[in-house]
Amino acid sequence: MKKMLALCVAMALSGCATADNGNYHASEKAKNIAQKYIIVDGHIDVPYRLQEKWVDVTQATQGGDFDYPRAVAGGLNAPFMSIYVPASLDNSPESTALAHRLIDYVEAIVGRAPDKFAIAKSVADVEQQFQQGLISLPMGMENGSPVQGSMDTLKQFYDRGIRYITLAHSMSNHISDSSYDLRRKWKGLSPFGKDLIVEMNNLGIMIDISHVSDAAFYQAVEISKVPVIASHSSLRSFTPGFERNMDDEMIKALGKNGGVIMINFGSTFVDPVSRAWRIEMGDKRKAVEEKFGRDSAQYQAFEKEYRETSPFPFSNVETVLDHIDHVVKLVGVDHVGIGSDYDGVGDSLPIGLKDVSTYPNLVQGLLDRNYSEADIEKLLGTNLIRVWREVEQYAAKN
Repeated sequence: MKKMLALCVAMALSGCATADNGNYHASEKAKNIAQKYIIVDGHIDVPYRLQEKWVDVTQATQGGDFDYPRAVAGGLNAPFMSIYVPASLDNSPESTALAHRLIDYVEAIVGRAPDKFAIAKSVADVEQQFQQGLISLPMGMENGSPVQGSMDTLKQFYDRGIRYITLAHSMSNHISDSSYDLRRKWKGLSPFGKDLIVEMNNLGIMIDISHVSDAAFYQAVEISKVPVIASHSSLRSFTPGFERNMDDEMIKALGKNGGVIMINFGSTFVDPVSRAWRIEMGDKRKAVEEKFGRDSAQYQAFEKEYRETSPFPFSNVETVLDHIDHVVKLVGVDHVGIGSDYDGVGDSLPIGLKDVSTYPNLVQGLLDRNYSEADIEKLLGTNLIRVWREVEQYAAKN
């Protein structure tokens, strides 16, 4: 059975980092719901955080958004560890090498604390480990670059535990166009990318369409024989012109496909004011760079000074809930989940959702908006588990 709530909270309060979560206070009911059900977060960037600076997340840490005590306090059971490979490494051997190294880090977390964590390669693993009181660590690859055009390499990553692949990241790669890349090289998916989707279906790897262009999304949905996911995306209707988010027609297509969009918590993903601030800062920083150069004192000091004179406008729990509500109104409660992007969106996290201890605040917001406990359970994890199970079942027949 899962650890008792009182024990979890006591462990969580033992020396872990704190964050400003405003005046949000989850009720005992919300806390109990967070502890009662499996919480799947579709995207947490712990491995790359460890690549940049190793810390022992099996203990309380003073930085970052994730560690064991905070995960226990928040009720987090199955955070997908993001095996993130920067687009700058595309088409290089280091792309594949880094992906394997990041998987090594996830295995090292489990090796340090097998009484706390376990690798999860299947839905059955997650469910069994939940009953054992362990935090499951399934893995998803963010950027398909490490596949390097090889189905054999794809199988190697499957064998190591990769259970979804985000087809591209910030630039178009050998698989797919990226939403961030104006050069629509493939006008969607590459010929190899189309074959890759078929093979991912056959192996049992979920297709993640976060980051890809609109054309690539529609092609992926058309080719895939099973539902697809957006592991950490939000809604374009709240951020017009931001192709990284999904528009309403895409959400409807995702719903028809049976898939799930897992809402990204980053303020600039969910809040138009936060996004406008980010764009304005970027424009002004570019002007400073053009005038003084990247190595200048003016450029080096720019962001700190800008933030002091124009503080970042954080979003909040309600903004994230608005995105969830919008999906539910469009396609129903079966097609939305959580993809926070913790440890991946820097200091832009909303007030009330600053780290993995704060899922009860989200649950409280859902209760306040009259979501039933059964629907909250779906949002927290069983929607994603349903898709994962369908992917597994299809692969077992092929």
